[in-house]
Amino acid sequence: MDAVVLVGGFGTRLRPLTLTRPKQMLPVVDRPMIEHVVGRLGQQGITRAVLSLGYRPDAFEAAYPKGRCAGVELFYAVEPEPLDTAGAIAFAARKADVQDTFIAVNGDVVNRFPLERLLAVHQGANAQATIALAPVADPSRYGVVVCEPDGRVREFVEKPPAHRAPSNEISVGIYALKPSALDSVPEGARASIEREVFPLLVEQGAMHAVAWDGFWVDAGTPETYLEVQQALSDGGWVHPMAEVAVDATVRSSIVMEGAVVSSGAFITDSALLPGALVSRDAVVERSIVGYGAEIGAGARLSDLSVVGDDVAIPPATLLRGERVPAA
Repeated sequence: MDAVVLVGGFGTRLRPLTLTRPKQMLPVVDRPMIEHVVGRLGQQGITRAVLSLGYRPDAFEAAYPKGRCAGVELFYAVEPEPLDTAGAIAFAARKADVQDTFIAVNGDVVNRFPLERLLAVHQGANAQATIALAPVADPSRYGVVVCEPDGRVREFVEKPPAHRAPSNEISVGIYALKPSALDSVPEGARASIEREVFPLLVEQGAMHAVAWDGFWVDAGTPETYLEVQQALSDGGWVHPMAEVAVDATVRSSIVMEGAVVSSGAFITDSALLPGALVSRDAVVERSIVGYGAEIGAGARLSDLSVVGDDVAIPPATLLRGERVPAA
């Protein structure tokens, strides 16, 4: 079975980390994000991942020159221009000559969703599209999905007031699709799967959903990027080739290959990407330090500050919820 993986976005929510690479090539613990996503697909029987590429396709081609990722065959479909979700999925599926039911996933959703449940409902209902749902505490931030008792999708309600939400279940960006589900998308056209394709399928009674209350993280923001790091490392991890001074403190954080934590430094709830340097007595709290970046002595980062690749933060600087360089 094929899967189309959407990895063409600019990753604006994670800037400045994504100024030099696609967000799916950012490391999550010990490997790029894309390997967590594709590896999970491969574990569940996906034999070919069609990467729908746009921004910096060269980064993927350079990382996987033999056309395999996490044991799964890759096919590269490079958009000539941004085509939005439905346009990108349709373009990639047609480019790769996908003939049968396939899985489509957002490339920044790290999850443990069981695809066999999705496919069983999809095939049993002979649906055009079947989507994965998950409950959230505050549905007012999302578009919620309302289903009939048999799982058929009845309607989408965009960002309802919390006290009037008809459901607390939202789409997590994992779909089973027949190629014909995208027949309404013209060749090479820009189209949204959420705003254009899915409502049409709902009108036709051709769309179903499966709810599941398990692990999934949309790792596309600094907050959720840290969340997925901690979840997949059981609360923290230090690479064997990182260097942490004996009198430094590292708590609930990810310290990646080649990173250095100097004497007296304090790191908590944060991620230090490969080659990052935290100098003497500096503090990094709930923040992200990019590749090769240097945090000067006595500096303090907090509140989801993000420092880009190779940036030098001067000694004694205070950053609170800031991005350097500014995104």
